[in-house]
Amino acid sequence: MVYERQVGVPRFECMEYSPKQKQYVTLIPIINEGERIHFELRRAQENNVSSFTDIVICDGGSTDGCTDESILRSLDVNALLTKKDDGRQGAQLRMGIWWALQRGYQGIITIDGNNKDSIEDIPLFIEKLEEGYDFIQGSRFIKGGHAVNTPFLRYVSVRAIHAPIISLTARYKYTDTTNAFRAYSRRYMTDERVKPLRDIFQTYELLAYLSVRANQLGFKTCEIPVTRKYPKNGKTPTKISFLKGNSELLKILFCNARGAYNP
Repeated sequence: MVYERQVGVPRFECMEYSPKQKQYVTLIPIINEGERIHFELRRAQENNVSSFTDIVICDGGSTDGCTDESILRSLDVNALLTKKDDGRQGAQLRMGIWWALQRGYQGIITIDGNNKDSIEDIPLFIEKLEEGYDFIQGSRFIKGGHAVNTPFLRYVSVRAIHAPIISLTARYKYTDTTNAFRAYSRRYMTDERVKPLRDIFQTYELLAYLSVRANQLGFKTCEIPVTRKYPKNGKTPTKISFLKGNSELLKILFCNARGAYNP
């Protein structure tokens, strides 16, 4: 089924492999992740993650075969959403959030699809959602978390720049603010003072914005420990280029700090 473009939501195609089965959904934005997404989904399958949450792939237009239907079905994927419009990660997430809200989920978990994150920890996010938390940030830097083979420059930029600026803007101390492994309540996502479904969120703006808006509005928030493991050798799996990508992130941070993304 194809959903035409509407205000705040890109045009996308939806392939539902199963009906809604759980009260919570995990959105995994990807583009050309190759075997990495399959390895991640196998880990989820080995840990029975689909018994806690529906798993939905939010594809940006992969051409490497990683979204092959037979493979995704065999790995317990509930649905595949494929963006047919402009925008990058922010557009993929808006697509997924709109679809998840339309389907009636009570909470949304997000995680990268490059096999760096501890997808087996998803039940911990659901526990916090059921306890009434509205924004739950996964962190490798708090007690119980694990940062494995984190590139030095990435470590410094998160700990010394990104996290302090986000924390100052949110008026709450966060430690791992570039980490997309997190969860949101339906209450938070549908609040008229939040409005995540806006075309201003094209790249990484939405992650930064949602990190601070919850505390600004008095929602219940917390961090929980997770693991983020980079490969010991080879190229770092990331879509953020060193110069252009990081300068874009800095611009987003400062725009977010001055309230540029507030409704």
